[in-house]
Amino acid sequence: MGTTAYGDWIRDFEAARRERAERGDPEWRTGVPLHPAIRRSVQRFQVGEDGDGAELITKAEAAGDAEYASAVRMFVAEERNHARLPALLLASGGAPLIASHWSDRAFVTLRRALGLRLELLVLMIAEVVALRYYRALRDGAGDALTREVAGRILSDEERHVPFHCHRLRRSLRALPPVRVLVTSGWRAALAAVALVVAAEHGPALRRLGVGRGRFVAEVVRSSGPIAVTMR
Repeated sequence: MGTTAYGDWIRDFEAARRERAERGDPEWRTGVPLHPAIRRSVQRFQVGEDGDGAELITKAEAAGDAEYASAVRMFVAEERNHARLPALLLASGGAPLIASHWSDRAFVTLRRALGLRLELLVLMIAEVVALRYYRALRDGAGDALTREVAGRILSDEERHVPFHCHRLRRSLRALPPVRVLVTSGWRAALAAVALVVAAEHGPALRRLGVGRGRFVAEVVRSSGPIAVTMR
């Protein structure tokens, strides 16, 4: 994978960018008003996606690996698109954006206070939760436009998790005595966040055919193989 193992990731990000350009945007004119519970849920997730990624890029550049920093910039560009797509989905159904949400403020504050390794661990919590959420939205939404938007984001997230796992595996290699403790703590934190998300988004999850308990159980179950990969 290139000189520092990120050449293939760069090519993957570039291929995804070309595919998005060739495919173009969804047909926003087909949008319909979302069910109120789903609308509120999408508004909250959209706020969580809407960051500039500057802190992460700065930390990646400081790590001294030009290929990794380049890949992180491409990751951040995709995350910005993840904020843009739900914003346009909401607008197509006549729904406003919200300025902020307490959960996003808490995540941003925590991530900015940490170094690269710990920031990635926190970021991975959000990414793994997002995987299950956007899968539920893709499979359970009642209109084609919402399903398409969710499917596009989900496709990106399915690449993002292994990308961050790759970096964390290399990073945690320097901590052999505590790798299991780190990943076990990460799984515990992920379970706690999944509980909070299930409580906050419960009405939407029920509307999408996924109960709170099932959502949490599936997020926690999915974290096992990811933790093994990070180790």
